[in-house]
Amino acid sequence: MDMEVVKTVVLLTLMTLMFVWVGGMMGGSQGMLIALVMAGVMNFVSYFYSDQLVLRHYNAVPVTHQEASGLYAIVERLSVKANIPVPQVYIIPDSTPNAFATGRNPSHAAVAVTEGLLELLDDDEVEAVLAHELSHVRHYDILVGTIVATIAGAIGVIANMMQFGAMFGGDRENRPNPIVMIVLAIILPLAAAVIQMAISRNREYMADEGAARLTKHPEWLQSALAKLSNYNQRGMVHEATPESAHMFIINPFSGKDISFASLFSTHPSTEDRIARLEELKFEIR
Repeated sequence: MDMEVVKTVVLLTLMTLMFVWVGGMMGGSQGMLIALVMAGVMNFVSYFYSDQLVLRHYNAVPVTHQEASGLYAIVERLSVKANIPVPQVYIIPDSTPNAFATGRNPSHAAVAVTEGLLELLDDDEVEAVLAHELSHVRHYDILVGTIVATIAGAIGVIANMMQFGAMFGGDRENRPNPIVMIVLAIILPLAAAVIQMAISRNREYMADEGAARLTKHPEWLQSALAKLSNYNQRGMVHEATPESAHMFIINPFSGKDISFASLFSTHPSTEDRIARLEELKFEIR
């Protein structure tokens, strides 16, 4: 897990340096500040309210201990092991098996599973999936994702400013080469997106390892991932959106044929995830 933390820090640093360089080239400290504030405001709203918005979008229904005693008992037991508050538990009325966690911090967290997941997986596999989601909560991955999205968004704002400046800038003698500015305006947001997705994949590996250590049974998550991945090749969660794809334990668009999938994928391949869990068996046992 330490190596994945290092990777996240390195990638975040790289993205920050890219932002500083682009901002300095385009508008100096003032240009950077404007872009950062604009992106920050958008992501601030997302950080505090996205949990309720995404739960509402997927028609997630909150359940109590009495309504789903088995599911709730697993969440409570894992929360104690992870040393975090027990999150709210939701069930999504969808036949496609999947799950996600949301919330800005462990005290304001929620985990949601689809009806299809509860039907497809056995109790051990359900526990492994929930351990994965609670690991996201424990690792503050919503906060990490918001920071990354803010920087990526700021780079996007500056790129738009560069494109506008290249086409409508005033003093030709003092402004940079317009062709170079247009090329950078196209390439830089793509580079930021690649880094953003790489960080997302690292956090998935960390949550997988967190789940293996919480349950002490990496094979439970291996089995769950294999079943979920196989099912998602045939269909996806109803009304799934690319904006929320990173939240799910299995990318709901994994069955789609998307170009450059490995670079822009929010999740590592299921084969890689299962292989890493296999390596953990010797360490955990």
